[in-house]
Amino acid sequence: MSDRIHTLSGYLYEYQKSVTQPEEFWARIADSFHWRKRWSKVLDWDFKGPDVKWFVDGKLNITENIFERHMYTLADRPAIIWEPNDPSEEGRTLTYRELFAEVCKFSNALKSKGIGKGDKVIIYMPMVPEAAVAMLACARIGAIHSVVFAGFSSTALADRIIDCEAKAVLTSDGNFRGNKKIGVKSVVDEALEKSSVETVIVYQRTHQEVEMKEGRDYWWHDVVANESTENKAEEMDSEDMLFILYTSGSTGKPKGVVHTTGGYMVYTKYSFENVFQYSPGDVYWCTADIGWITGHSYIVYGPLLAGATTLMFEGVPTFPDAGRFWAVCEKHKVNVFYTAPTAIRALQAYGTEPIDGYDLSSLKVLGSVGEPINEEAWHWYHTHIGKSKCPIVDTWWQTETGGILISPIAGITPTKPAFATLPLPGIQLCIVDAEGKELKGNSVEGNLCIKFPWPSMIRTTYGDHDRCKQTYFSTYENMYFTGDGVKRDHDGYYRILGRVDDVINVSGHRMGTAEVENAINEHPLVIESAVVGYPHEVKGQGIYAYVICDMENRTEENLVNEIKTTVSKIIGPIAKPDKIQIVPGLPKTRSGKIMRRILRKVAENSLDNMGDTSTLLDPEVVNQIIEGRK
Repeated sequence: MSDRIHTLSGYLYEYQKSVTQPEEFWARIADSFHWRKRWSKVLDWDFKGPDVKWFVDGKLNITENIFERHMYTLADRPAIIWEPNDPSEEGRTLTYRELFAEVCKFSNALKSKGIGKGDKVIIYMPMVPEAAVAMLACARIGAIHSVVFAGFSSTALADRIIDCEAKAVLTSDGNFRGNKKIGVKSVVDEALEKSSVETVIVYQRTHQEVEMKEGRDYWWHDVVANESTENKAEEMDSEDMLFILYTSGSTGKPKGVVHTTGGYMVYTKYSFENVFQYSPGDVYWCTADIGWITGHSYIVYGPLLAGATTLMFEGVPTFPDAGRFWAVCEKHKVNVFYTAPTAIRALQAYGTEPIDGYDLSSLKVLGSVGEPINEEAWHWYHTHIGKSKCPIVDTWWQTETGGILISPIAGITPTKPAFATLPLPGIQLCIVDAEGKELKGNSVEGNLCIKFPWPSMIRTTYGDHDRCKQTYFSTYENMYFTGDGVKRDHDGYYRILGRVDDVINVSGHRMGTAEVENAINEHPLVIESAVVGYPHEVKGQGIYAYVICDMENRTEENLVNEIKTTVSKIIGPIAKPDKIQIVPGLPKTRSGKIMRRILRKVAENSLDNMGDTSTLLDPEVVNQIIEGRK
């Protein structure tokens, strides 16, 4: 653990070194890993392309750095503790040795089905250890995994299967969620009607009846039954694709964010150990789903590369009651707890009674992820969960960044509620105004950019490099644009102000407004729609939809429910609008552009100053929308 930061002056020293001598800095960190062949050059980059390569020509396999590298020292340490949805069901613990055996068996099973280096594999699974096994087995044989959150609809799943040209889908018969049993295999079957996937492997979780297609569908337990627990890892190039993860964009089609092997490995372990100040033997719990980047980097890869014990939770925070998180913390003596502000606010609404009676004394560090945490939730979390003794790491990062970029280092960086504080070593932030001019010094506000590459950054959007360039590298010259607004205060601390583009952050999950609008417009009676975000006390941001409809024999209530169902079916329940207002028209400029700032103000109920509406084609529409809102 020589790359551990131990003091504030140590952080400042490391940060300075990482900015003045970035290549030497990252070479030192990367040297602690096992490489089959060392790199010939640390970094090769050009943001105009964009074209970024880290540890050029280095050869490795990320799973050798999880298993073979740890086998002599950590074989019997718990790698994954699994806590099921229903507390009455028995959980499981897999040591590093046991997890390695499962990964090898499943690697061999995938190969027996003709899946190998460069093939794409979709993982659409519940939060069970096999989901992590599936990811690691893909990485071991050089297949590229693309995990899709198992709450997405068959349409959303089909889009991703087709876009990445998947050869196989790994799924389950069903999922448990709270007191519900959800069919999953049927969603996959529907998605596969439009694609040429050759192999489907189904993990038996709920034991419900499912249809199995001869020659395509296989049970997980059958394919691993006779496989060996030995498997030689495939040699990968540092820049070989590790995974594709789809994220919402401001235009309708989801973007396949590509992460590569070497840089991602180096950065996720480094950031995990430092941000959370992880000590060997600690039990670490991130409550995310592996369908999101948080689950990739900080349930699976980061912790396992560090030899940590990572807890995987299948359930929801409120089942069987609102004390579930704290029951799990007590049961497994959790030391580091990492969750989303949405979950904190939802639990805050139940008061402190569900916390009483649970022993949370094992907790040392609390973390927050997915969106900026508001001050009220921060204080509640700090006081009631951390008993005012646990530092809170309010982490800012994105699917595209691969790992945490701005965060306090637990117990080292003085914290400030609602501030992500300071960048991690190697992260060269920059605040620019609308014209792209850098705003230097403190007490400034603008758009957050990054002016130098870091190892775990996005390399491309799958199959469409130009889209990557347009989205992240074309707004400001020679910079990665995050899409977020930011404020740097008098102490030089960073506070993230939220998206500046047409993307809404719902419960920490990014939703493109265009994506939701496209789904709404699929309803046969919808003529046009416009979607904006508005402040929501639990989710952070809610989805507010303005819809022009042909009301033909429908009551407004019926139509609103039908539209919500349509969106659920096309994207998934997560994208269902919180409020739908049927409107006679939308505020448009003469060139046909929808004035979203007006719609945002109406959604937020700040109706006193609508700004200049003189450029609108029909200013009267604004008054009609305001009347309808009232």
